[in-house]
Amino acid sequence: MSNISRLNEIIQPAVAASGYEFVGIEYKPAGKHSILCVYIDHENGISVDDCAICSHQISALLDVEDPIAGEYNLQVSSPGLDRPLFNAAQFQQYLGEEVKVKLHSAVKGQRNLKGKISQVVEDEISIKTESEVLTFNIHQLNRANIIPNW
Repeated sequence: MSNISRLNEIIQPAVAASGYEFVGIEYKPAGKHSILCVYIDHENGISVDDCAICSHQISALLDVEDPIAGEYNLQVSSPGLDRPLFNAAQFQQYLGEEVKVKLHSAVKGQRNLKGKISQVVEDEISIKTESEVLTFNIHQLNRANIIPNW
């Protein structure tokens, strides 16, 4: 099990028990400056107090479970307007929205994609770029964010 999978397994129930939607996590290792960012959401939006509530719950769990070796800073945040997408269900939820995607491995020579989410079939995500439709497996995903429509 990957470190991210283990972190998801620990953090997701704590966020849900606090009454929030667990959106996902990003772990950015950088020695003693490492950052664990947990994204939460709620139908009424997220306030600083909401982040603090979840932060205390998550911090206590991480102190007990100790899944990350070394020092790190915990950040709890709303997903914001440029919401990150972590799984196929989230891509399905935002079908038709414009996204910016970075992949671990290239699809047709491209690792950076920008376009609209055109289709989601199980773990396969299709993005309609200006010139073509590119399909990748969710396991190839490094990072994806909604591009806000101003």
